[in-house]
Amino acid sequence: MIIIMLGAPGTGKGTVSSLLEEKTGYKQVSTGDIFRQNIKEQTELGKIADSYISKGNLVPDDITIGIVENRLEEDDVKKGVILDGFPRTVKQAEALDTYLQEKGRKIDMVLNLTTPEDEIIERIVNRRVCSNQQCKAVYNVVMNPPKQKGICDKCGGNLTQREDDKEETVKTRINNYIEQTSPLVEYYEKKGVLRTEVVSKKINHLGKQVADEIERDIKNK
Repeated sequence: MIIIMLGAPGTGKGTVSSLLEEKTGYKQVSTGDIFRQNIKEQTELGKIADSYISKGNLVPDDITIGIVENRLEEDDVKKGVILDGFPRTVKQAEALDTYLQEKGRKIDMVLNLTTPEDEIIERIVNRRVCSNQQCKAVYNVVMNPPKQKGICDKCGGNLTQREDDKEETVKTRINNYIEQTSPLVEYYEKKGVLRTEVVSKKINHLGKQVADEIERDIKNK
């Protein structure tokens, strides 16, 4: 099964993806994590990616497409995969469709998460992520703080704020999403695979509830 996560930054794509991975065994693949690891290791890809990401901009399509296609060849995604952060443009979506057709595979579900913009900004600027790449647990210092400040509950790793989680960068990322990524909603809606879920504390419907609902529906298929 192939699931794609859509939604502006801060809507909870990473949280829902991680929960679905635990529940289904489908491997979460985050292009953001791949880029951040390369940036940390100062690889050639990391340097190129950082020149875009640090300004809140998207990494060019050709670089991102190549990375994802290589990742989908690995054994741990054969059972199922949850793509978090890809595709982000219609060009990327078309390239993915072509690749999957050649492999005899298809997209089963596109989960589109929406959240009010004020909640997105509040959520992201207060987000902290475990620096241990084997853990990558996500916290919110207001809504979901760790038991000990700055320390991950799961592995004891240090919690950090991503460079692209600063408020001004977040606003740029939201604008980029609206301009470049939101057309994907229409693209996948036409294909009949889109499912939209509102994630908001105002209606008490957060990532955990969404993941539970998706898991139940997958089991009932």
